[in-house]
Amino acid sequence: MTVSDQAVELRLPALAITQSPGRVLYQFAVDGKLLDDFATVSRIRRDDESAVQGYQRPESLQHITAIRKYIESDAPMIPNGIVIAFDDRVRFEPSVKSDTYSVPGEIVIPVDVSEAPELRPGWIVDGQQRTAAIRDANVSQFPIPVTAFITANEEEQREQFILVNSTKPLPRSLIYELIPGTTGMLPPSLARRKISAELLDLLNWDSESPFHWRIQTPTNPEGVIKDNSILRMLDNSIIEGYLYNFRDPVDGTGDLEAMATVVNDYWTAVSLVFPGDWNSTPRKSRLVHGAGIVAMGFLMDAMCDRLRDENRLNVDGFLAEVSLIADSCAWSSGEWELASGTKRKWNDFQNTSKDIQILANHVLAAYRNSRRTR
Repeated sequence: MTVSDQAVELRLPALAITQSPGRVLYQFAVDGKLLDDFATVSRIRRDDESAVQGYQRPESLQHITAIRKYIESDAPMIPNGIVIAFDDRVRFEPSVKSDTYSVPGEIVIPVDVSEAPELRPGWIVDGQQRTAAIRDANVSQFPIPVTAFITANEEEQREQFILVNSTKPLPRSLIYELIPGTTGMLPPSLARRKISAELLDLLNWDSESPFHWRIQTPTNPEGVIKDNSILRMLDNSIIEGYLYNFRDPVDGTGDLEAMATVVNDYWTAVSLVFPGDWNSTPRKSRLVHGAGIVAMGFLMDAMCDRLRDENRLNVDGFLAEVSLIADSCAWSSGEWELASGTKRKWNDFQNTSKDIQILANHVLAAYRNSRRTR
């Protein structure tokens, strides 16, 4: 279906759904390539008197590009529809008489592509990024579900925009736990973490792993180590540390079993050198706190390179190396004596990039100094 340059009426099969007195929704499907012909975005701005007008945020080009690439992939599916507010030029014509809350018929939308965008009968309340992605995608058509309501009141449009977009997003932890079982295309930000999430999953459920049932996830709320701390530690190593050696840089997959062996051997050694600190909680021990997990991950990478060259990349090899820094750590009590000459109470380190870097530098320096004096 195409829309000519002249004014026409676009008639689409639709359902009118009455939710409450005076509140009717219209649901229909339309080729997403046609959305720009009858709907526009009420971009948020301020008028000459500094009053807020419109309600939509600017387009996110990165987000649009990610959606467009997905649409251009094999067998894409976008089940969540676009929400549009129509003015009273749009009408619904029922095909049957019915006393039920759902009535079939046609929605009739006037289309005049010669009109300025702000004069179109529809305003996109939710879905501007998807609309732009479909518009730019190199596909001939892409049908999309639409939920619409009719109102000439911008306040009601803005109200619905706020309600649609202020719902609580999915917890990141839940998303990360779902990723390992996802085989379809993911947004780039999540695709980069897929292998880390798969490795975390393997560590948490392997009965031989020191992390067995210790990583807190939605399905393991009793775990004491935050999943994001583990993911950050694994990300660092997979992206530019020792675990990168087991990753396929082309498709982002990797040898999970080989990665898990290295991680388990290293952290087994850590748990043996610091048993009390390891079998504790983040509040009582910085070893199982985000700062300690990520900092000790950097130490793992440094040790792996040396132990691989010495053919000692196993629990015993790690045990000998981790023992070298035992006297330089204050995971649960006392003070950290830093190279700068400053001292910090054992629990002063927080899960911030700055503190993690300071702690990582400390354990790495302690390791290098101990090897030199051994």
